[in-house]
Amino acid sequence: MRAVFIGTTTLSLMTVRILLKRGHEVVIIEKDKEKIEALSEDFDCGFLHGDGSKPVNLKETEPNSSDVLFCLTGNDQTNIISSLVGRSLGFTRIITRIEDPEFEHICIELGLLDTIIPVRTIGSHLADMIEGRDPLELSTMIRSEARVFSFVAKDEDVKTISELKLPTDSRVICIYRDNELLIPQDDTKLKINDEVIIITHLKNLASLENRWSQT
Repeated sequence: MRAVFIGTTTLSLMTVRILLKRGHEVVIIEKDKEKIEALSEDFDCGFLHGDGSKPVNLKETEPNSSDVLFCLTGNDQTNIISSLVGRSLGFTRIITRIEDPEFEHICIELGLLDTIIPVRTIGSHLADMIEGRDPLELSTMIRSEARVFSFVAKDEDVKTISELKLPTDSRVICIYRDNELLIPQDDTKLKINDEVIIITHLKNLASLENRWSQT
């Protein structure tokens, strides 16, 4: 696998180190030339000096030959812009880091489906640990051809769950409304800005993304 990283945050470098140990190819884009010189002594990977949010720099990483773009800088706006630029250049998968949960809806609306919020993830993990829950339980349940898809409801989605007319082998499993969890019924009516979580078969992802994800 070939991975491209924008920025050299602690999260980036930790992920890079693990990928290199597993034999994957890595390229890091970094604006600070001195950082590149220091890191090149410890990391056996490619380095590109420049701003990773600029198309001219991302093009040099060969997007069509790469498997994933990691946008993990410490700036949410930079990560979102870099993700959109990366998608336009042909990266097939993009991981977008955000620290402010308020940007999550924006990422979903923009079709950035692989968005991570480290602080929230760690917080939930720690809370689950002290309550005796298995934090990996859900990830082991969603396997084989099962996938999870989410979208933010807009004007045209203000209807009942049954009226959404989802593909076969798809079901709305929960709704987040004003940060509150709702377990919906078929007659539950969506509201604007609801975050809707669907479990579906792998074969349906393309049609769901085409319907709800902006490209």
